[in-house]
Amino acid sequence: MSNISFFFPKKVQGTSLGLNAGLGNFGVTTMQILIPLAMTVPLLGFLSGDSMELSKISGTIFKRIPAGSETWIANAGWIWVLWLIPLAFLGWFGMNNLKTEAVTPNLKNPIISMGRIAWLLFIGFLTAGAGLFLILPPPIGLNVGDSAILGIIKNKWIVIPLVIASTVFLLKLLSPGEIKSNLKRQYSIFNNKHTWIMTIIYTMTFGSFIGFSAAVPLSIKFIFGFAHELGADGQWIHNVANVNGPSAFMFAWVGPFVGALIRPVGGKLSDKFGGALVTQIVSVIMVLAAVGVAYFMKQAYHSATPEEYFMPFFILLIILFAATGIGNGSTFRTIAIVFNKEQTCPVLGWTSAVAAYGAFIIPKVLGEQMKMTTPEYALYGFAVFYGICAILNWWFYLGPKADIKNP
Repeated sequence: MSNISFFFPKKVQGTSLGLNAGLGNFGVTTMQILIPLAMTVPLLGFLSGDSMELSKISGTIFKRIPAGSETWIANAGWIWVLWLIPLAFLGWFGMNNLKTEAVTPNLKNPIISMGRIAWLLFIGFLTAGAGLFLILPPPIGLNVGDSAILGIIKNKWIVIPLVIASTVFLLKLLSPGEIKSNLKRQYSIFNNKHTWIMTIIYTMTFGSFIGFSAAVPLSIKFIFGFAHELGADGQWIHNVANVNGPSAFMFAWVGPFVGALIRPVGGKLSDKFGGALVTQIVSVIMVLAAVGVAYFMKQAYHSATPEEYFMPFFILLIILFAATGIGNGSTFRTIAIVFNKEQTCPVLGWTSAVAAYGAFIIPKVLGEQMKMTTPEYALYGFAVFYGICAILNWWFYLGPKADIKNP
């Protein structure tokens, strides 16, 4: 993605970045279709392991599968390997590094380069591991007590910024000499206020896309897969299977499919009308769609026949996914215009990395609210966030006091 800013002129940055990222994100829906299919046969013989009866898999999202059907779970991992091996060869023999002063000067030989990459990855895994240790429940047998201070330390809204900040700091502190000087130049993006503004706005688009891609299957299962009944004590009961509920397997891939496929459209529109204008329209649509999804979630979660609310819920969800896809293309265009050629690369990398936390935040928040029988609150919260993004986009890129007019 970063290299594209060097290959294409600014007038087509939105289209080129949208095509690249859109086709890349198409992997989400591709795997949502391929993995379940690959699990239906012993694809690689003994490497596929022993079969399991599908009904015995805890928390399965599949419905309407004949009793006694078998599955080979290991294939969910092997299906990636089948693609990665040829791609590794294509990458080695078919790709070239950009040896310019602004990108990768003074490249070392492949062994040294791979060693440096492995070291940087190790730093990332180290900080991510520390974050997981804090967020996940303690190991069995380890008594960590229960205190207000511990609750604050383990709070996801505190842990995630700490993980990001510590990773950025350690990369700069512990990188080899030449990489450290390159990073110092790249880290100048943090002195630019537009880096932080575009990080928030891009999180609205890509963060929502990747987050809802992860959250939708379980949402369909828990909200529409059970007949919700009001108990004698006035509390809702959510443990009666709904035989008329929709299949998550049948519908979960549609949103990511639309969101990825429409990204180049967002880029093309942005090249013609301006990235900020397209982003503004998208943010308003996302606010309205999120509120609509919240409404039908609430209706379904408090109904003995939740399937009656599935189709409007699903249509609004597809609109939300489409908006995230178009917004992905438009924010890419804005970044490519707002920043110079040297800064565009690290800004694209930084915003994409932060926004990817949507794959954790959205399912986590939605899951917590479903446990409290109020899943609609999560969507209302997302709608407020989208509204804030609309205000930021208007103030800095569209309004009368815009720093850069409709980039």
